[in-house]
Amino acid sequence: MNAPIVQPPAFLDGRPKKLLIGGKWVEAASGKTFNTINPSTGNVLAELAQGGTEDIDRAVKAARAAFEGPWRKFKPHDRQEILLKLADLVDRHFDQFTLLDALEMGEPITRRRNARRRVLGLIRYYAGMATNLHGETVENSAPGGDFVTYTLKEPVGVVGAIVPWNGPMVSWIWKLGPVLATGCTAIYKPSEEASLSALLLADLLTQTGLPEGVVNIVTGHGHEAGAALAAHPDVDKIAFTGSVETGQKILQASIGNLKRVTLELGGKSPDIVFADVDMDLAVPGAAMACFGNTGQVCSAGTRLFVEDKIYDEFTERVAAFSRTLNVGDALEAETQIGPIVSQKQLDRVSRYLDIGRDEGARVLSGGARLTDEGRADGYFIPPTVFGDVQDEMRIAREEIFGPVVSTLRFSDIEEVAKRANRTSFGLGSGVWTRDVGKAHYLAKALRAGSVWINCYQMMDPAMPFGGYKMSGYGRESGTAQFDDYLNVKSVWIRTA
Repeated sequence: MNAPIVQPPAFLDGRPKKLLIGGKWVEAASGKTFNTINPSTGNVLAELAQGGTEDIDRAVKAARAAFEGPWRKFKPHDRQEILLKLADLVDRHFDQFTLLDALEMGEPITRRRNARRRVLGLIRYYAGMATNLHGETVENSAPGGDFVTYTLKEPVGVVGAIVPWNGPMVSWIWKLGPVLATGCTAIYKPSEEASLSALLLADLLTQTGLPEGVVNIVTGHGHEAGAALAAHPDVDKIAFTGSVETGQKILQASIGNLKRVTLELGGKSPDIVFADVDMDLAVPGAAMACFGNTGQVCSAGTRLFVEDKIYDEFTERVAAFSRTLNVGDALEAETQIGPIVSQKQLDRVSRYLDIGRDEGARVLSGGARLTDEGRADGYFIPPTVFGDVQDEMRIAREEIFGPVVSTLRFSDIEEVAKRANRTSFGLGSGVWTRDVGKAHYLAKALRAGSVWINCYQMMDPAMPFGGYKMSGYGRESGTAQFDDYLNVKSVWIRTA
């Protein structure tokens, strides 16, 4: 492996990182810290404050004070200006964000750099929405007098946002944007496995003129800081992205004050390939639908359904393509597939490789951890293609969250639609065909929040993203997202 193409950013200055509460950088009340690890090397990157229940309580109080205080006086245009200033700051510091995500969660730096347009587009989209949120006048049929009726849309209040490690930058903005656009305040708990870009973003926010306490950030472990945030009686809404198991715990914790909850959870997304496809387009498209970001994507196309007529050729071509992908240190220019994020996740993915073999699936490529020179200390698993997979196998039913695709045969469109929907998840889905009739049929038949046709994992700030069934509810991006950050108030005025 070659030397990394970049040096660590100045943000990693060797000093322990602190919590942002009420506009001040402070240590955790307990004085405890924990380390964040570079998955490409296994080395410690930084020491972070280990926030807990007391820190969450301080952050909630600061957010409540800001919500009821100076932030309430900010007009839509003022909130828009904050977001536009943030966009400019993120643009100027984008190389640092790129480095931090590559170092901390292993996303290849060349792939991360391509996210600039998407990240800045999201922030500026939310800035535009800040001045486009409004109620409506409503004609009523009330008897007994003349009434003017209208609705007001008001911020829901204090939001607790729990952000995952697999896409820290975009996930942060998906939850920060609507908070600032609507006039809410927030406490953010980033994943303990990817907190650095969140801390840098919080630091930039302090330079925008945002009042103290509007945005607070508490790093720490999910079972401590995350659980305390989900259960806090003065939090009005939780926005969570992560596992189904944690999402269920958050729902249980929300009962105390019936706080509003939105959940973006896991997936086992079907990607359906018909015999009429352009293989030069569909092979790399279907492969990277699973292998992108080392398979650590909730909507990854991990169940690859291929029509009988081309199954053998197509799966072999996917396997051959996977063998051409360069697996290595996230900072190397030629790296296309980075490491698994942590030892814990590496162990999980490795277990599923064993499960697939034990169930009788055939390994067409990959299938074992890479431990050769230059990769022995990191958490590397090559893109893995399983053939001859059956619907009942665990590798076809359970979310693996690694670069592992299960390929399955199908014969006709109605059969594959039923099998694709035979899952507890419903986040993403893909269809590859030249037949517009098949495309439209499956666009309606598939029970998933997104259907990508002759493409995969496309995103835009104006398009909503979210799931059906156990993949959660609520949406990120698009106008639909704002309904979960606003209360609707009805106003009646008797004019007679």
